[in-house]
Amino acid sequence: MPRPYQLKRRAERQDRTRRKIVEAAIELHQARGIAATSMRDVAERAGVGTVTVYRHFADEAALVGACSGTYFQRHPFPDPERWREIEDARERMRRGLRETYAYHRETAPMIAQVIDEARDAPVMEPYHAHWRHAAEVLLAAWPPAARRGARLQAAVALALSFDTWRLLVHEQGLSDKQAADLMLRLTSGGG
Repeated sequence: MPRPYQLKRRAERQDRTRRKIVEAAIELHQARGIAATSMRDVAERAGVGTVTVYRHFADEAALVGACSGTYFQRHPFPDPERWREIEDARERMRRGLRETYAYHRETAPMIAQVIDEARDAPVMEPYHAHWRHAAEVLLAAWPPAARRGARLQAAVALALSFDTWRLLVHEQGLSDKQAADLMLRLTSGGG
């Protein structure tokens, strides 16, 4: 019968190996994307055998799920509930966009690499759910008639989108503040 300290050391080794595999996958996903990263690539980067990767993760979906969980734990979303403290719709939107765009800037190397291929994957549902909730919190500051309008809902969703931020900042050369100001004018009806 194995001794308790032997079992503990074995569990610690397994945990270290699992973390190495997840780290390797995160690095590769950020560098290449998910589709261009094989389990063999992950094994090589982690310094383990492919069989070891499969021992820890039954398939690519399980590995991607572990990577996603670790990545978003390290990069927590902005907290829309804190925005509720601001009653004025424009000021709430301004703060929400400032925090959202700071988040997009921080996570851009990963999100830009994986968003197109993973957008509709189940692993991205928490990401999408967060931004839907953020939009609800921002819309709640407007009068009821305004927040029910499809245009305002669309404008807020557009303003929060990573793709919008990337277009405005990376492709059009705006600063985060300029992009936020533009989206604030759009959502406030100022064109």
